[in-house]
Amino acid sequence: MSFADLGLSEEVLRAVTDAGYSDPTPIQEKAIPYVLMGRDILGCAQTGTGKTASFTLPMIDILAAGRARTRMPRTLILEPTRELAAQVATNFDIYGKYNKLTKALIIGGVSMEEQTRLIDRGVDVLIATPGRLIDLFERGGLLLSDVKVLVIDEADRMLDMGFVPDVEKIVSLLPKIRQTLFFSATMPPEIKRLADKFLMNPKEISVSPPSTPGENIKQRLVEIKPAGGRRGDGVQKAKRDALRALLASENVGNALIFCNRKRDVDILHRSLTKHGFNAAALHGDMAQSTRTETLTKFKAGEIALMVCSDVAARGIDISDLSHVFNFDVPTHAEDYVHRIGRTGRAGRQGSAFTLITAEDGKFIDGIERLIGHKIERIKAAGTTQAEEKPERPERSKAPKEAKSEDKKPRERKERRKDRRDRDKPDEPVVGMGDHVPAFLLRQPR
Repeated sequence: MSFADLGLSEEVLRAVTDAGYSDPTPIQEKAIPYVLMGRDILGCAQTGTGKTASFTLPMIDILAAGRARTRMPRTLILEPTRELAAQVATNFDIYGKYNKLTKALIIGGVSMEEQTRLIDRGVDVLIATPGRLIDLFERGGLLLSDVKVLVIDEADRMLDMGFVPDVEKIVSLLPKIRQTLFFSATMPPEIKRLADKFLMNPKEISVSPPSTPGENIKQRLVEIKPAGGRRGDGVQKAKRDALRALLASENVGNALIFCNRKRDVDILHRSLTKHGFNAAALHGDMAQSTRTETLTKFKAGEIALMVCSDVAARGIDISDLSHVFNFDVPTHAEDYVHRIGRTGRAGRQGSAFTLITAEDGKFIDGIERLIGHKIERIKAAGTTQAEEKPERPERSKAPKEAKSEDKKPRERKERRKDRRDRDKPDEPVVGMGDHVPAFLLRQPR
């Protein structure tokens, strides 16, 4: 099946062809016809399967008829991270270039004044993160009463990041009669409850088992054993040594390196830069302008290694990413799938290495239960392995020298007596000790 068979307009088909695509992915093939029919969608598909195009392409055709009014967007797309929101906005620019549609990107970290000016002129598509959208609405800069289509993307990530209350509040401000497209990489009970609350008679679409990594991703667990079993800084140093060895031995074109904490992102970035690697850092505390510039350079190939937190796990769409390295094991098994799903996309081969220590056992067990198979383990190269304790030299069994025969029992008694006499005070202790305070010696008057 081709895109032409899905019922899309000539303008959208031309834009898709210009972008270099000819055949739809399974999620696109199943979802696009139902979106064009106006049905609610409950889509479950793993990262990298083309979910974004499955709703942007038909939405462009839906919006072709009509016109936006001041402060009243016609469609709303909610994304959990700034990077994902920016990615969706880019897709609208690519696929909607032959349609005269307007859009606004509402995310934190940038000037709200410019965003407000865009909305004042009227936008067809509003792409936003929940926090900034609520902030803008409460300031009176936005009306949501004309939204005809709502997209909730990466719903499980919304749950992980604590955005569900914000999403519920936003949905309560929308018209009851609308089309809702609900997409998630996993479908835990909490997400299913939200879907039942927001959707009306949805078409359920699942193109792969939930939370399964792509088949063309080579996965490895790299066992780290620091010297002497040390913890803390010793473990981190051993992991940095192992990572550098992997980067040197693997044919790494470009790679994402994930850390669990922002602090570790900065430390690892400085370490790699110090050792001559072309690396950059990306995490949530950075200014949005810096994050955008860093992502642009990484996608352009100017930066080879990106050390990042999970803020980038679902926000970077690079079809030819060669490697993913988990410097830290993710505490949530689903995050492992999302991280390694950045590589092995569009039919290409990818590699994912995860550095593990003895303390990571329970997290690895959870990951392997989720994906349904064991991951191959390898020994780390370039690390300082635990050293065996050297054997103690055997004590000499030579007989001790015979005691001098001239040391008679009587002499030993005399030495003991001398020690007692030496320790004995010269004068008897009086009252409080050797020294009696003068006021106690005064005669009473």
